[in-house]
Amino acid sequence: MANINLKIIIIEKTIFICIIEMKIRGNAIVLTGGKLDSKNAKTAHGLLRGSNRFNVISIIDKKFSGKYVHVNKNGKISISSEKANIKIFKNLKSFINSNIKVEYCIIGVASAGGLLSKEMRKDVIEAMQNKISIINGLHSILNNDKEIKKISEDYNVNIHDIRESKEREKLNFWSGKIYDVKAPKIVVLGTDCGLGKRTTAKLIVENLQMNNVKSDMVYTGQTGWMQGWEHGFIFDSTLNDFVSGELERAIYECYISKKPKYILIEGQAALRNPSGPCGSEFLISANVDGVILQHSPKRMFYDGWEHVNAVMPSLDSEIKLIHSYGKEVIAITLNTQGMTDQEKLYHKKLIAQDLDIPVFLPLDEGLDGILEILQNQFYEN
Repeated sequence: MANINLKIIIIEKTIFICIIEMKIRGNAIVLTGGKLDSKNAKTAHGLLRGSNRFNVISIIDKKFSGKYVHVNKNGKISISSEKANIKIFKNLKSFINSNIKVEYCIIGVASAGGLLSKEMRKDVIEAMQNKISIINGLHSILNNDKEIKKISEDYNVNIHDIRESKEREKLNFWSGKIYDVKAPKIVVLGTDCGLGKRTTAKLIVENLQMNNVKSDMVYTGQTGWMQGWEHGFIFDSTLNDFVSGELERAIYECYISKKPKYILIEGQAALRNPSGPCGSEFLISANVDGVILQHSPKRMFYDGWEHVNAVMPSLDSEIKLIHSYGKEVIAITLNTQGMTDQEKLYHKKLIAQDLDIPVFLPLDEGLDGILEILQNQFYEN
């Protein structure tokens, strides 16, 4: 993990242990292991949509070797033979032969079980042998891998394990300081995993900033850190007792240091996903003021659990569940992957009519109009 310094802030007799990261920034290549066009490459997709930490130069993906990545103004990603700034290489060797210089090699996939595939392991080793440091967002801690660790030492390069758990003394318990945050806090939750919650939160912040409204995002996953958001924590590498406290700390620090008009919070998983239910921490511990709910009308089962007949509940019932926590869904955003243009518009209109809640298609139409919804919700002029 990145080297860190600690800073202790005492506000009204409450101690906050703040983590100040050393600067990790530069040009990078991203490994996607033949999965660039799948949801498994969501880390790569997030980086391609923009990062203040890394400048993505190229992608390594044998399936699309020789092609280029295109990202439109709404963040929608496509791959074609038409030339663009980001070229796709077959493997690390072919990239090295291009004589393009980078400082970092990023593992851009979220694999099953967080394991490093043999193909990407080979590329990681070759990167280190060419003096390129590694950014690892997998659950597998590469600094604990004896072979990889020795190679990093032999070639004097760093391995940054983003998901390495923090030591106890660097973690915070929930304190109640969240009630001192006066800016509206809006969490983007989802009805399932892998729906694009972080992307929607990012796009909302960017839309607000384009309208000269100061806002910021609190990240809760490794990709958010890689994108360069300043405030957040890695939810699924945090000891359970400290999740609420680390969430509170991140939001409070964002509020104190940035003084934003709105704070968007990246949600994780889903309230009723049986493989990893998550979400009540945002509703209760973060004391959010509103929820934007990401949904895929095409999904009948929780992603990856079709074989056990894990049927997704209705969107209406998810909204009622959120309401039972005392929170309101102020907008719905749709993941339209696999839909025709006609299907996208049909579902948008149908959901808006049935539920009487504004519906957006972030990657297809953008988020114009979200500011007015927030202003009306929080009675601002």
